Formats: sequence, C-alpha cells, structure tokens
Amino acid sequence: MDRISALRNIEDALREFEAGESDLANTERRVVTVLRTFATEFETDTGDETLDAWKAVGDDSAEGIVVLAASEAEARTRVEDLLSDAVSDDADVAFSVERV
Repeated sequence: MDRISALRNIEDALREFEAGESDLANTERRVVTVLRTFATEFETDTGDETLDAWKAVGDDSAEGIVVLAASEAEARTRVEDLLSDAVSDDADVAFSVERV
C-alpha cells in the first residue's frame, strides 16, 4: 500500500466517524488496520530502496515497536532512537529486531 492510498483510507474512516456513520472504536480499528497494512506492504516513493517492517522483541519498553528499515542494523538504530525519547537516559533496554 502506498502512502496516498493509506491516507485516503484513513480520511474515509475519519469522514464516516464525523458523519456519525461509525463509532470511535470501529474508526480506531480501521485506522490501525491501515497503518499495519502500510507498514507490512510498504512501497517506497522512489523504488530504489527496499524497506521492510521490523519488530522489536525484548524488554517491555521495546516490545512490539515496529519500524521500517532497509537492514537489521538500521532497524535497531531506529528503535533505539525511538526509545531514547521514551525512556530515561540511564535505562538499559535489551531487545532484538526481527523482520515482520
């Protein structure tokens, strides 16, 4: 799924919610489904780099974080960057990444 398709699907879900045709829980499910599909069927705009979805596995603060990256090392770095914003500097978080 490309970015434009994902955004259109999210806009459709929001439009139905605003019109009263869908409740919040159903809208949230639709949006999450779009994001998960986008992350696992990601198409780059340029087509010259293959990005895969990678999931962190390990300590609670890292468990389940999903990032897009070209390699395992890049995925690990992206997760570490996200964790540095979310946990204190002295916290040591143990995790590995696996392709989704």
